[in-house]
Amino acid sequence: MKRLEGKRALITGGTSGIGLEIARLFLSEGAKVAITGQSTARIDGARRELGGEVLAFASDSINVPQQKELAKQVAASLKQIEILVVNAGIADLKPVEAWDEAAYDRTFDINVRGPFFLIQSLLPILTNPASIVLNASINAHVGMPNTSVYGASKAALLSLTRTLSGELVSRGIRVNAVSPGPIETPLYGKLGLSGDDMKNVSDSIRNLVPVKRFGKPSEVAHAVLFLASDEAAFTVGSELIIDGGLSL
Repeated sequence: MKRLEGKRALITGGTSGIGLEIARLFLSEGAKVAITGQSTARIDGARRELGGEVLAFASDSINVPQQKELAKQVAASLKQIEILVVNAGIADLKPVEAWDEAAYDRTFDINVRGPFFLIQSLLPILTNPASIVLNASINAHVGMPNTSVYGASKAALLSLTRTLSGELVSRGIRVNAVSPGPIETPLYGKLGLSGDDMKNVSDSIRNLVPVKRFGKPSEVAHAVLFLASDEAAFTVGSELIIDGGLSL
């Protein structure tokens, strides 16, 4: 039997990178999958790649009213969900002196505020039992330069993993997190670097990882699959670190 047979899952940020790979894996394991994305082009591309069975909703996690509307749309389409994967996020990396209030707020709005209110809005349709998996980052643990605000936002997600676990476990809702290290995704291409600069950054990051490579989105997706499945029924408030040894 497939590991998610009969389960319904919502994956935010499911149109590329880790989120798209999670959606692909969940579908192969028998789940009914809904994803979110920001742009029509990305949503259409993900639909073509994943097949006609996937549901897709336009939603931007920076917008709290959109999160509430998303919960209504998911309820109308799926009635209830057994799995929520909070994957949508932003990595804005720059030195501490380069930050202003607007950029700071944007990172926390997308990485923390939006996800919090999405979870709140989805509580009425989360089944008992249900699983929530938050996508955090190894940068919550490692003092890497230029990641002060990003790392802090991901540390906030890890705090939510614990506090929401304590609050929701009596409802049968498990909350856990994955913390990836450097992963081969389009994320690094969004930093606005030239080709040579991108290569230099990639090489420097790779040299920090004991296994000397970037991780694959599928390696994170399989960790999320475990946490989402009934195999992890006794796993509550935990964090799985997938970083190739970077945090050793």
